[in-house]
Amino acid sequence: MNLQPLATAVHRAYTADLAPEDFYRMLRLRVDVFVVEQQCPYPELDGRDLETATRHFWIDAGGTQVLGYLRLLEEPGGSYRIGRVCTAESARGMGLGKKLMHAAVAEVRKSSTVLSAQAQTVDFYRSFGFLEHGEHYEEDGIPHVDMHRDPERVTGLTR
Repeated sequence: MNLQPLATAVHRAYTADLAPEDFYRMLRLRVDVFVVEQQCPYPELDGRDLETATRHFWIDAGGTQVLGYLRLLEEPGGSYRIGRVCTAESARGMGLGKKLMHAAVAEVRKSSTVLSAQAQTVDFYRSFGFLEHGEHYEEDGIPHVDMHRDPERVTGLTR
């Protein structure tokens, strides 16, 4: 199945506005990627999806499968946290992660934003103005580093 023509629009919704079927497909993708594929048995359902201000961004294949996903959380003090960025194995290489990140960064605009990056994705997040903040650490057997985006310092981002 050629997914390219179906995977074009980035959708965005607060949890309360999601259809249960869409929300289920988002959670399913997250579990498929982070728990099953990466073999990290951890509590993927952390309760933050149910916070009133949580926003979900996704790209789907005609409403049948979520191909790419990320979530945007509001943090205390007015900053944001991007997390759970993932792409279905069948849709990798199509630029979906890039589309999702552009949408999330546009949403937060001039607000401070943080994320926890897997080490192999640091360059990807740098292209959106994120800089490493702190030392590398291991989480669930995977090297990570915290990253921060200060919109006052961001110039020349990848398009």
